[in-house]
Amino acid sequence: MQKKKIKSIRVDVDKCNGCRACEVACSAFHSSPKYASNNPSRSRIRVIRDELDNVFLPIRAGYHAEAECAGRHSYVIDGRDYGECNFCNASCSSRDLFKEPDSGLPLKCDMCEDDPELKEPMCVKWCLVDALTYEEREEEGQEDAKPEDLEMGVEALLDKYGMEKVIETIARVSGEKVSKKE
Repeated sequence: MQKKKIKSIRVDVDKCNGCRACEVACSAFHSSPKYASNNPSRSRIRVIRDELDNVFLPIRAGYHAEAECAGRHSYVIDGRDYGECNFCNASCSSRDLFKEPDSGLPLKCDMCEDDPELKEPMCVKWCLVDALTYEEREEEGQEDAKPEDLEMGVEALLDKYGMEKVIETIARVSGEKVSKKE
C-alpha cells in the first residue's frame, strides 16, 4: 500500500480570540482574481462566536450532506448550551454556512492548494495568536478515487443544484485554475 500525505489544521480554542483574520485571509485567497476582494461568506473557515461568554471556535468547511442530519444533540460547555450544528463542518440543506453565496454550491476547505504550493494554508499563516496550527503526516493510503465515485458525486450535485448551476461553477473554478497557472 502507498503512503498518503494527510494534511490537517489543529485548533486551540483557548488561544482563539475571535478576530476572524482566518476568515478574511481565506476569502481573499479564494476570490477571483485571487486577493481581489474580501467576502467572508466565501470563506472555507468560520469562527463560531459567543462573545458574551468569550468562546470562539474556528470551524473549517468539510463534506457536503444532501439532507439534514438526524442528530439534534446539545453540548454544555462552561455552563452554556450549544447545538450540534454549531460544531458541524458540513454544508447541508438546513443552513447557509459553507455555501457559495452566488450559486449556493457547497464549499469545502482545500487547504489553500496552489501552484506553487504554499507552506501552510492562509488561515494558519494569518492567525496571529497561533490558535491554528498546520500539520502533515503520512499514513497508509487507499487507491485513488475510482471514476464511478466521481460520477456519483457529480450526479449528487446535479440532483441537488441542477445542470446550469453546476456548469456555471465548474466554468468559474476552472477559469480561476487557469488564471493561477498563468
